[in-house]
Amino acid sequence: MTTFKSEFLNIMQERGFYNQCTNEQGFDEYLAECEKKGIPAVGYLGSDPTGDSLHVGHIVPLMMLHWFQKCGHKPLTLVGGATARIGDPSGKDKLRPFLDEKTLQQNIQGLKKSFMKFLKFGDGKTDAIMVDNWDWFKDINYLAFLRDIGTCYSVNRMLTMDSVKSRLEREQPMSFLEFNYMLLQGYDFCYLSQKYGCRAQIAGADQWGNIVSGTELGRRRYDIELFGFTSPIITDSSGKKMGKSEGNAVWINDEKLSSYNYFQYFRNIGDAEVGKCLRIYTDLPIDEIHRLEVLKDKEINEAKKILAYEATKLCRGEADAKAALETATKTFEQGAVDNNLPSVDVKKDEINVLEAFIALGFVASKGEARRLIKQSGLKLNDKIITDENYTITTKDAVNGNIKLSQGKKKHGLIILK
Repeated sequence: MTTFKSEFLNIMQERGFYNQCTNEQGFDEYLAECEKKGIPAVGYLGSDPTGDSLHVGHIVPLMMLHWFQKCGHKPLTLVGGATARIGDPSGKDKLRPFLDEKTLQQNIQGLKKSFMKFLKFGDGKTDAIMVDNWDWFKDINYLAFLRDIGTCYSVNRMLTMDSVKSRLEREQPMSFLEFNYMLLQGYDFCYLSQKYGCRAQIAGADQWGNIVSGTELGRRRYDIELFGFTSPIITDSSGKKMGKSEGNAVWINDEKLSSYNYFQYFRNIGDAEVGKCLRIYTDLPIDEIHRLEVLKDKEINEAKKILAYEATKLCRGEADAKAALETATKTFEQGAVDNNLPSVDVKKDEINVLEAFIALGFVASKGEARRLIKQSGLKLNDKIITDENYTITTKDAVNGNIKLSQGKKKHGLIILK
């Protein structure tokens, strides 16, 4: 294991965030010099506002920025109000749908809320700042941009980038609009360098080509070395990307996903992922992580509880983490029904059992619910459901609650009016 001069890169390596760097030695020396002088380095993370919340998969580079700030550096969060109007082709098979102005603004506010859960914003020298690339792109003259920026790019080189090459190899069409994306992101990096002294871009591995377009533009057009630093794509032991739970995104913002469900996502991860997730999704000391990740059998469940609690505390706050832990303890260890379980209000006094499970989001269709009933996988008040035509009414309430369960891990309440 390499020992770096800078605190930030040492943390990145020991916690599993380090994937690639455009100039490892140069970046390390730059950061170490800043840390020695007490002058914050400036780095940025960009996100296009194509949705109104980030999800667990997005947390990886966001946690890198979280540690960047904890090491005394200044984070910039860029929302792509301009680039969202084009759409990043990386990993995509087709052009993203265009968003209207109202949706874009709502999404930008949602992303800021996600960022604020992991970064401290303000006017201090290491406080985070959020910027929108629409502010500098909206008035750019197209011919001037082609002359000043376009001449720095080789089409031959652009065709070798993964975001372009993979699309062409799959024989999926790519519009000229999307082909321009890496020019815009490259210019973002250079603009932030000129205005804020930003020398680093932090992102996931899938953004490597776009990052390099910025570092090369900095060298050719502005005669400055910029640094790109990426994290690996985090997967579970089956190779599936982290951040999805049975096809549903594990959202960061609480209006999109309850803190209890956020807690349960981490509580239910596989044994092999415990150490990895403790390093990435919490800020527990590394010595404590070493102790927890070697636990086996029943003891690993205690490590999972700590992981779920710490990850929820970091994202949703200590009060929500405590409430989620208490609900999980009552439900799974004491057999009690907690009112903080996920619930759905039904504005009538009865509901078909299949519709009830759909309303709770436990199943996507009646067909799926029927299959689970045949497999004895659905329960009403802890009793196996055998009749798919059963109608749940207020008479099914036990101590005022109607509890529905899917397997051993999913529990929720139906509230009839």
